[in-house]
Amino acid sequence: MKIIHWVAAFMLSGSTLLAGGFTLYSHDLAGQLSKTEEFSGFGCNGANISPELHWSDAPSGTKSFAITVYDPDAPTGSGWWHWVVFNIPSSINALPTDFGNVSKSATTAAIQSITDYGKTGFGGACPPKGDKAHRYIFTVYALGVDKLGLDEKASPALVGFMLNANTLAKATLVSYYQR
Repeated sequence: MKIIHWVAAFMLSGSTLLAGGFTLYSHDLAGQLSKTEEFSGFGCNGANISPELHWSDAPSGTKSFAITVYDPDAPTGSGWWHWVVFNIPSSINALPTDFGNVSKSATTAAIQSITDYGKTGFGGACPPKGDKAHRYIFTVYALGVDKLGLDEKASPALVGFMLNANTLAKATLVSYYQR
């Protein structure tokens, strides 16, 4: 019985140590997205501007970061990938507002690959009119590799596979949007 208690205590302390305090924040996001983060096209007429994101307390051994934005409520059967960014150097802990505009973000080694809109860069929220509020899950990944070995043509599924194979920790923010 003592062994079981010791193992349980060790497992709890180990998960606390692994969780650390890796956290994702945003000055632009709140519980609800706005027309600023709404897509421009596909029946939507928002500004399609990616929000500012910053993170802290990445685990030791982090060699790069990645960011994804995913809508699990999209009526596709597989959700919708709105943004996929990877190879963000470990020296960077923030992306400014509108970083998702690929014509403005060429200053880092980060790669923005294609989204489910079929384009690179940020693709904002665009749920069907009258549908329930959709969840937009912003996730930062702390990775144990410098580069994923992929380019801007990589599909969200392939990037996701590589992220899952190399993630040390991740932190998430959720915002909602409805039209």
